[in-house]
Amino acid sequence: MMNALARFARIRHDDRGSMAIETAFVAPVLLILALGGFEVSSMVARQTELQSAAGEAAAVVRAVASTTSAERTTVRDILATSTGLSAEQITVTEVYRCGTATAYVTNADSCGSGVEYKFIRVDLTDTYAPTWTKWGVGSGFTYNVSRTVQIG
Repeated sequence: MMNALARFARIRHDDRGSMAIETAFVAPVLLILALGGFEVSSMVARQTELQSAAGEAAAVVRAVASTTSAERTTVRDILATSTGLSAEQITVTEVYRCGTATAYVTNADSCGSGVEYKFIRVDLTDTYAPTWTKWGVGSGFTYNVSRTVQIG
């Protein structure tokens, strides 16, 4: 009996290996925090990149005036090159606003005899799937960035 008590006292005071045990508890948490920080920075960077591309599109639309379908296609191609998006992820469309209305319409005839203002709307769509979705945690999401520029 005394031998067992002495052995227990000796084990209780022995701190060899405690660092390995503490590391085993802390390391996964730190790894998850690091991965989360990296993913969040990637998400913010892509959003910023798409916003910059939309600003670039607005500048190109102002410079070209984009009144024809061919000019709108050129704007779309410039954006596809600068963002790495496919042509299907970028739309460049004419929209109109009638008089003092706040909503846009896609057909100028909707304004009737009222004053119509002509705009070009550029929509960028991209998807992002964080690393943790590969392990079944959460899901990806879609970026939708839109700019509307008055041209007439």
